Amino acid sequence: MRVYSQLLVLALTSSVIFTISASEIVQSKGHFVDKFRQLEESLPTPNDYRNAAGEPGKEYWQQQVDYKINVTLDEEKRRIEGEQVITYHNNSPYTLKYLWLQLEQNRFKSDSIAERSSTFYGVDGSVSATNTYGDNAFAKISLQDLRRQQFLADNNLGYQITAVTDTNKKPLKYTIVGAQMRVDLPTALGQNQSTQLRINYGYNILEEDAVGARSGFEHFPDDDRKGGNDIFLLAQWFPRVASYSDYEAWHNKEFLGSGEFTLEFGNYDVSMTVPSDHIVTATGVLQNSKKVLSSEQLKRLDKAKKADKPVFIVSEDEAIANESSTAKGNKTWHFKADNVRDFAWASSRKFIWDAQGYQQKDSNNPHVMAMSFYPKEGGELWQRYSTASIIHTLKVYSRFTFDYPYPAAISVNGPVGGMEYPMISFNGPRTIWHDDDSRTYTLSEKQFLIGVVIHEVGHNYFPMIVNSDERQWTWMDEGINSFLDGIATREWDPNLSWGREPSDVIEYMKSNVQVPIMTQSDSVLQLGPNAYIKPAVALNILREVILGRELFDFAFQEYSNRWMNKRPTPSDFFRTMEEASGVDLDWFFRGWFYSTDHVDISLDRIYKLRLDTNNPDIDFERRRQDYQGKPMPYSVERNQQSGQKSWVELNSDNLDYHDQHDQFSVTNKERNKYNKKHAELDEWEQQVLPRAIKEDKNYYVFNFSNLGGLVMPILLELTFENGNTESLVLPAEIWRRSPFEVSKLIVTDKDNILVSAVVDRRGETADVDIENNYYPRQIIPSRIEAFKEEERKGNQYRDIMHDNKEALEEPEIKVKKK
Repeated sequence: MRVYSQLLVLALTSSVIFTISASEIVQSKGHFVDKFRQLEESLPTPNDYRNAAGEPGKEYWQQQVDYKINVTLDEEKRRIEGEQVITYHNNSPYTLKYLWLQLEQNRFKSDSIAERSSTFYGVDGSVSATNTYGDNAFAKISLQDLRRQQFLADNNLGYQITAVTDTNKKPLKYTIVGAQMRVDLPTALGQNQSTQLRINYGYNILEEDAVGARSGFEHFPDDDRKGGNDIFLLAQWFPRVASYSDYEAWHNKEFLGSGEFTLEFGNYDVSMTVPSDHIVTATGVLQNSKKVLSSEQLKRLDKAKKADKPVFIVSEDEAIANESSTAKGNKTWHFKADNVRDFAWASSRKFIWDAQGYQQKDSNNPHVMAMSFYPKEGGELWQRYSTASIIHTLKVYSRFTFDYPYPAAISVNGPVGGMEYPMISFNGPRTIWHDDDSRTYTLSEKQFLIGVVIHEVGHNYFPMIVNSDERQWTWMDEGINSFLDGIATREWDPNLSWGREPSDVIEYMKSNVQVPIMTQSDSVLQLGPNAYIKPAVALNILREVILGRELFDFAFQEYSNRWMNKRPTPSDFFRTMEEASGVDLDWFFRGWFYSTDHVDISLDRIYKLRLDTNNPDIDFERRRQDYQGKPMPYSVERNQQSGQKSWVELNSDNLDYHDQHDQFSVTNKERNKYNKKHAELDEWEQQVLPRAIKEDKNYYVFNFSNLGGLVMPILLELTFENGNTESLVLPAEIWRRSPFEVSKLIVTDKDNILVSAVVDRRGETADVDIENNYYPRQIIPSRIEAFKEEERKGNQYRDIMHDNKEALEEPEIKVKKK
């Protein structure tokens, strides 16, 4: 039997013996969980449309839908009337008998699935409508909810479809199903064929502040104009053909509010007729600038193309003067946009307009106009930061993906807090008005504006160009975009708090309202943490911890370019990131995207061990020193302190052999046994063992527990007695054979004596419990706040006799300006 080659024996200083062998860890029957099971088992089978590398396959196809639209904005009625011609190109290998269109405005009708399936939430956001107050239970409803109910009840909402015909105005059969419409084609549409249809429609525009939508109008009753003014943000404003794809056929999931949309690329030719004193901005390029802009505005716009800071096309003074305009008549603004998946626009006489050109190296699109439109309420905040944030976004995002392919990038201030469309975004932060007519803004509003502009402009890349399905997989655009906007905000100002770091997702990941990231958007319980923050943090960790920047950036750019102007699915992203990086990431994507596990790695204990030499003259003396180093029992210590002598001490002249020797005394029998075993060692073993004994290194066994279920690398920081520190990364694969508990042997030089260790000291893996990361355990800093106990309330505590003596006062009503 080869003693040393088969078994390495390490001794604890407490003389407990541990044996570490190469045998596999035995798991209890029924408890095995394979956290490293290959993701391919769950992903769709690769095919000629999407191959196993995550690329578009050799037979990849997608549809094209072109629109020619004429629309009129009735400001007084706050209504849209439109007529559009749709040209549908069937590039699929399948024959289509009908087309499905999205009618998102129908989502706000009282009989819509969205309204009828909405649930009641208390003011505190809890699912339960009741709150206990003494012995009584009551429900709460906010004034905002009441305002919404009243607006929906007082207004006729949703589309009024007045005609669906072919281009010869021959009626086509159509069926409206909630927020969708099926148009039956008179002749089935074969591969590489196209068809046209004409739709006439109208709808009443939502008041966004009342309803809470992705578009609508905002009213300014205090403007110096009879009846006040409005800002109109128009999106999801025309019937749009739903997507038809290789992996789902018709994308006709009902619009319920959370799931945004997925659309086809196409060319848009749109004419918007608005009041003559309005300023309009939209997706695309203005075609009739000489008709709708003054000569001075045209000069300013030309100057802005090469300016090094924003140039006012419409100044603040001009916009304020325009607020009181009583001009009559209408004006038509004509825009065109090529190869975009949607079209949005904004219109108001209140707009200040500034612009600055952005130059990039792309020979196909070297010049981009960054532009901002905002009322005086945006003030200095918007003047300073909106257009600057647009340009910063283009610089950062293009570095990680591709050069910006559109001619314009636009930020518009209005009632929508943040929403994105091709080339144009709606962003909400504003200044604060004071009684002296001055305006200021808080640090929070500044950070919000910069962050939201970066985020919404960044959506041009995801999903406006990399065209993912937002209704099914919200994280593919919101999560990926949030990851990139986190990079962009850190490059703007590292002190910006924008919620993309691992610590920002901890509370959500350990909560009981978490659902997998891959959950369909309308079924997610908390959309912000689930679709934005958690996937952004996951990608941040993948870049900074798992792959490193070089591998991640290469793979991410590969994904972006592969799917530019195409329609990727999650499997395409997962496969591309793994294939291009060359790293098995199935465990990472399965854990972070398909489960609700969280990260909680506990460093349970560390054993310090020393290599036994098996030479009794060395090992027995070590054990004697360990024994003598143990604390003395209280009874023995106090006997000595009192001067009490033991029997052995009192009878030193009458001691036997065992009194003169102890259990650590070496005998010749043990020496002979050692010599015999040493002689049986192979030549190489006789070289290895003496060297190990001479080096006398420190052997530490670390015991870890995975309490959260999510396997991750173990980031260790070791601190030694001499003050030095060392960082180690134990890869996630350490959990392969046991996802619950693992032990790791770490060997240090003789002089590097370990005094403490910590897992993930910098908080890079979203570990939810830092208390069990330290060994030895640390005092965890927190705070305590003194408070005054609240006075009891309730009807039985009212002093109605006293309160009724108080005089009745007429309330003073103040209207807060925005």
